Amino acid sequence: MRLSPTQADIEFEQMVEAFVAEHLDPAIQHRVENSMAIDKKTQDDWTQKLAAKGWAAPNWPVEYGGTGWSMRRRHQFEVLMRRHHAPETQGFGFNMVGPAIIQYGSKEQKAYYLPLILNAQISWCQGYSEPGAGSDLASLTTRAEVVGDHYRVNGSKIWTSGAERADHIFALVRTDMTAKKQLGISFLLIPMSSMGIRVAPLYAFNGKRLWNQVFFDDVMVPRASRLGAENQGWTVAKTLLGDERLMVSRVAENKRILSRVQALLKDSALEDGALAAKLAQIEIRLTGLEGTALRLLSKFDGGGKIGAEPSMLKLQGSQLVQVQDQLLFEIAGLYGLPLDAESRQAPGEPISRDALDMVGSAMFHHRGYTIAGGASEVQRNIIAQHVLGL
Repeated sequence: MRLSPTQADIEFEQMVEAFVAEHLDPAIQHRVENSMAIDKKTQDDWTQKLAAKGWAAPNWPVEYGGTGWSMRRRHQFEVLMRRHHAPETQGFGFNMVGPAIIQYGSKEQKAYYLPLILNAQISWCQGYSEPGAGSDLASLTTRAEVVGDHYRVNGSKIWTSGAERADHIFALVRTDMTAKKQLGISFLLIPMSSMGIRVAPLYAFNGKRLWNQVFFDDVMVPRASRLGAENQGWTVAKTLLGDERLMVSRVAENKRILSRVQALLKDSALEDGALAAKLAQIEIRLTGLEGTALRLLSKFDGGGKIGAEPSMLKLQGSQLVQVQDQLLFEIAGLYGLPLDAESRQAPGEPISRDALDMVGSAMFHHRGYTIAGGASEVQRNIIAQHVLGL
């Protein structure tokens, strides 16, 4: 496995950095760096700039607007984007429903949806989990009954991130109530403007609207809006993961957060040996995480078969984000405790309000990282059974 960059890697990095310097507003970088919210227009504008460059959909086939990059190159691009605090593109469109449409969509569906996703003219949310069907997703009960050339959909979805600003939802619905659980499910593409859809907010610990519950009350959906065969939606849903399971390490995000930790400690000159030791441990863990990720990505690019090993990346990457959040919180606390300038541990001006404003909020937000996408307990079981053979 290669760890040191090649000349091609160096040239690619220089090209990306030149693009960011030319096209990304420093004010937006400042907001991303400090975990502040990015509005939909800002995200869409950045996505359109990436699309014009041909970089918006690194994981799509070239014929649909993709880059043709290897997994290692995609990893490098993601790290560079996070290093320079660029807004993320809309993951539900580019990483989930887009690839599903490419694989299972009709010619008409591909021609309609893919250009809209690529140019940020359509946004999505995911309708999978339900109040009674979370970890056991196949137990979902949202029902779609055939009425002529339409489905009539009734039920609800929960933990629906971004539903308040999405204009479409891709949803798993039950179209055969008599079949075995996984065999009676279909995959529908539904406009959020459809009559009978209602969105209710769900708030996190930090008071932010991170999720929603989406209710369907006699929502009529054309059968032509089904993706894949009827009652085969479970197969479509599983393939949404595809090669994306190799990109679950959160190395890029961890590196972005680490740069914040390092900058705050450097700027503040806090003389705290315990903080320095924790920072060193994080740097070591992140080096090991990226090395493991690169090993698996290189194996995949070389035609090797990847089994359950990505569970290790997901487990360690999500936990490391939370460790760094805690360290940022401790740094903020050291600045909050002194009552006057003379008792402050660091010389000069305090850390800016912007730098500390979202530390607590981000820490609460990221608690979900070890649950979403497969809880840590599930990942440990997978590793034990399929990697260690226990």
